[in-house]
Amino acid sequence: MSILGIDIGTTNCKGTVFSVGGRAAGGGVLARAEREYPLIHLRPDWAELDSREVIAAARDVIREVAAATSADPIRAISVCSMGEAMTPVSSDRRILGNAIIHLDSRGREQIDAFYSRIGREELFGINPNIPGTNYSLPKLLWRKDRDPEAFASAWKFLLFDELLFFMLGLEPLTSYSLANRTLLFDIRTERWSERLLSLAGMDPELLGRPVASGTIAGELGAGMASELGLGRGVTCVVGAHDQCCNALGAGVISAGKAVCGIGTVECITPVYDHIPDGNFMLANGLNVEHHALPGLYVSFIYNQAGSLVRWYRDTFAKGVIAPTGIDIYDVLTAEMPSEPSSLLVLPHFDPVGTPSFIDNSSGLILGLKTSTTRGEILKAIMECETLYFFESLRAISSLGIDTSRFVATGGGARSSAWLQIKADVIGVPFERSPIGESGTLGAAMIAAVAVGELASYEEAVSRFVRPGELFEPDAARHAIYLEKYEAYAQLFPRLSDLLVRPAGM
Repeated sequence: MSILGIDIGTTNCKGTVFSVGGRAAGGGVLARAEREYPLIHLRPDWAELDSREVIAAARDVIREVAAATSADPIRAISVCSMGEAMTPVSSDRRILGNAIIHLDSRGREQIDAFYSRIGREELFGINPNIPGTNYSLPKLLWRKDRDPEAFASAWKFLLFDELLFFMLGLEPLTSYSLANRTLLFDIRTERWSERLLSLAGMDPELLGRPVASGTIAGELGAGMASELGLGRGVTCVVGAHDQCCNALGAGVISAGKAVCGIGTVECITPVYDHIPDGNFMLANGLNVEHHALPGLYVSFIYNQAGSLVRWYRDTFAKGVIAPTGIDIYDVLTAEMPSEPSSLLVLPHFDPVGTPSFIDNSSGLILGLKTSTTRGEILKAIMECETLYFFESLRAISSLGIDTSRFVATGGGARSSAWLQIKADVIGVPFERSPIGESGTLGAAMIAAVAVGELASYEEAVSRFVRPGELFEPDAARHAIYLEKYEAYAQLFPRLSDLLVRPAGM
């Protein structure tokens, strides 16, 4: 039998079917599928997804991989997804509007009012996240204030993991890890927080039920299974936040380790066996949420990454056509100089992640000349989005997290050029995960353990996770990047008055 892991991301949905026996014994990949969908920017600082398109893309992914694996039928499905984005739905399974995603800056006024009623320390003690507009609650409060009739017409607001299974006929259940991203979840009681719901004026009935990753959500009905090209008795299993599944799919299942996921955002995910000291975490802009595995917790150190490279592609290389069989990004990275660039890029093009959480800054490319090449700009983007993480890496090192080597996952890890830049900048080896999309693998592992195809996560790691290609740092280039960081670190402090836009502009 085989297992399907689905990853619903910001710009695409991916699905991978893994065999836990059968004709690809040893944890082989049987089939992959992917569908893209566009971000919707109705205004410059707004970012939405058409949830109907997202669910249609997920259905297409399921149909494609189901058709390719009829000889080894799919037994179970699990889903990992981006956090925060919530979709209004009716009780009869209709999608009532778009999902407002984490890149959207709406809700500042509403969330500031919420924060004024609870101190940072009290909030962190219940829901250990750093205040900002990127979470679900600011968007819910904005909807409630700006369009109360539409808000009142919604039966529930669902995160994408529970939305997919809900639209396939099941009860809306979300993982603890994703529930945490709403700002309404109590990490210690593992329930929606009465205190936070009361302060926000939110009815808990508007939310799905939070459960542990690996909880059985139910079986697909015969009609739905047939519509998707699946057999009878397919079990749906609650997955986890995408970065938690990335960590699991990379084999990070014990405390003291971290994984680097490079997608639309880059996210370094350290793992703990306890909830670290709140004062230290707050001071360093570090959140805490459940890992996909029981008894473990994670932080997310993140900022824009793949979104910048995609913007570069669409802006600077719009007319470039890659030869048949060659990835466009390989064509573009081949234009980059071999040595470090002389440019500085401030990766504030979208709301900024850990540790600053600035939602109204602007990006910057410094040092441009008429002799500057397109390749130099791309290399500077890759260099400086990596330099962004220096400060937070020092913080997690002091918590006992091993930062001497990273496994890289996600779409960005396909780029050898980018991984070499990361190794040179950080000064440690980067290993490319052999399974390109570790998020789908992590989701599949959760499903396989839940239905008893694998006895434990340790067995899942031994079955699926293999060493990958290693990118060693170049000492001379690393020395240059250490100097470059000193200049990079001065960019925002010196220019913040010019880069930060007042509210409403």
